[in-house]
Amino acid sequence: MPPSFALVLWLILLLALLRFDPAKERETSPALWVPVIWIFIVATRLPSQWLGSGMGVFSPQAVQEGNVLDRSIYLLLILAAIIILISRSIEWKRICSANLALSAFLLFSLISILWSDFPYVSFKRWFRDLGAYLVAIVALTDPHGIDAVRTVLRRLCFLTIPFSILLNKYFPAMGKNYDIWTGQSFYIGATTSKNMLGVLCLISGLYFFWDILSRWGDRKDRRTRWIIGLNMFFFIMTLQLLIQVDSATSKVCLLLGCMVIAAAHSQMMKRRSSLLTVSIPVGICFYMFVEFGLGIDIIGFLSEAVGRSRNLTGRTDIWTAVLSTNTNPYVGTGYESFWLGSRLLWVWERAGQGSINEAHNGYLEVYLNLGLVGLFLLAGFLISCYRTICRRIKISANLGSLDLALWTVLRVIFKSCV
Repeated sequence: MPPSFALVLWLILLLALLRFDPAKERETSPALWVPVIWIFIVATRLPSQWLGSGMGVFSPQAVQEGNVLDRSIYLLLILAAIIILISRSIEWKRICSANLALSAFLLFSLISILWSDFPYVSFKRWFRDLGAYLVAIVALTDPHGIDAVRTVLRRLCFLTIPFSILLNKYFPAMGKNYDIWTGQSFYIGATTSKNMLGVLCLISGLYFFWDILSRWGDRKDRRTRWIIGLNMFFFIMTLQLLIQVDSATSKVCLLLGCMVIAAAHSQMMKRRSSLLTVSIPVGICFYMFVEFGLGIDIIGFLSEAVGRSRNLTGRTDIWTAVLSTNTNPYVGTGYESFWLGSRLLWVWERAGQGSINEAHNGYLEVYLNLGLVGLFLLAGFLISCYRTICRRIKISANLGSLDLALWTVLRVIFKSCV
């Protein structure tokens, strides 16, 4: 099939899915396209990268200055989110009081700009990231509640999964990348890296698996059967793409997340929901005791078990390099300021991993930018989220099971940053 014909066929099928999706709610707000577009950009590539002006350009100056087109589109989406929220007369005081841990983290991140070496760049990044929370509130405050969240996730999966398959097969110049050291090719689909495509498959797989189980009780209804059938089709498609991508972390996390969702929907766990919600933090504490208390390298063993190197494909070298920069252990370098200026060049030379701009460990990233105070506030936010999920899952497995699965697997993803 010619690539141009495949592209047109994909576009027709996408429009048909968005128009005739059996799960589509007739009264869905057009405002939900704002979070869909934002998440699509974050999950795939920046607008400048789609146009070809941002791919392959990676220098300290480019990292610091960013791109005018990207900033403009982000700003338009943020303004659109603000206008939507103002029209809904959102009670900001109630939202902040209900999310005190997150508010404290964002406030400290803003204050940290004061000791950043690059305060202007740091503020721009903080404001951009604030936009992510604003567009999330657009979805969460939609009058249709859980149906709005479903709509956002479905649209994202419809846009990204088939498109990634299309790019991998018919447009290899965009759908493939190559290792700078070995020259080995790997699929990246609509994203910028193999691991990011793996995370995209992870989110898609978890959503469709959750949606199947949450609707299973109504499977005798004709419309519900069509929805479940389409979900199964996309779940299988996502699995095939994930196998093609061969992202070990995402495979393990998808299996773990599906087990959590299945457990939450089982009759035993519905009767004893506290058994599930207690077992997850107990498992985390056990891991920390074995890993740090007994000094047993569990991650290294798991990496070898899934066919990866024991040093996590060079990530331990990166961790050693960034920790040797001697940043302020209490407050860090300032929000999103570590990978800028002379530090960036120093780490490139010290780590020997090429032009990197992340520590490949989310907790370490927070420590470098916000220090121990930032880690403490992040821990408070994670605990607060988990308590909310526990309350929600006691009310309904449909409401809390996806939250619980995402909290569990994204915590693993955040640690390894795939």
